[in-house]
Amino acid sequence: MRRITRTIRLGCAVAMVGVLLAGCGLLGGAKGTGGALSGMDMQGAAERADGMFYATVGAIKPEIEWVHRATTTGSCDVTRYWAVMTVVSEQRRGNFLGVVERFWKASDYRIRTVNPSKDLPAIYATSSDGFDIRVRLGYKGQAFFQITSPCVDESKVAAPTKVANGRMYEGKIPTPNVRSDFWSAETSVPGPTASS
Repeated sequence: MRRITRTIRLGCAVAMVGVLLAGCGLLGGAKGTGGALSGMDMQGAAERADGMFYATVGAIKPEIEWVHRATTTGSCDVTRYWAVMTVVSEQRRGNFLGVVERFWKASDYRIRTVNPSKDLPAIYATSSDGFDIRVRLGYKGQAFFQITSPCVDESKVAAPTKVANGRMYEGKIPTPNVRSDFWSAETSVPGPTASS
């Protein structure tokens, strides 16, 4: 009787470990997290990230100018970056971030962190299908968006197809958290300073 009980317990333990490993994605199967991402590749993930960004900036009124910054890939994820070329004044930064946060909540994104820093505020969220999305405000009010996919199938990734509505100055795109006087903080749309 003891041997049968021990065998049953061992069988249950092995079955439970198998269920846990399968749930964590450690046993075979697709690289994605399942559900909406099952079968998604890096190109599909990049397009999903683009859609998330375009929907977010579409909710911001008045319209802001933005440009594509970069696309990077990891071992099984893809990240898209954008820079907002419209300077967000110090007085309007809270409103700007509030609009973004409300839109993300309405889109069923889980807000993970809100950094209320006066100089460099940020919001970090995750979509229901596992995409990490963030917005950070850099020095003098430039906003930077970043979206990273969960693990997906490997593929080539094309550049975004939508044309940016913002303009770059002297071929430069600002980077977050870099202190410079490249643009005047007083203008609503940035332009070169008198010293450039």
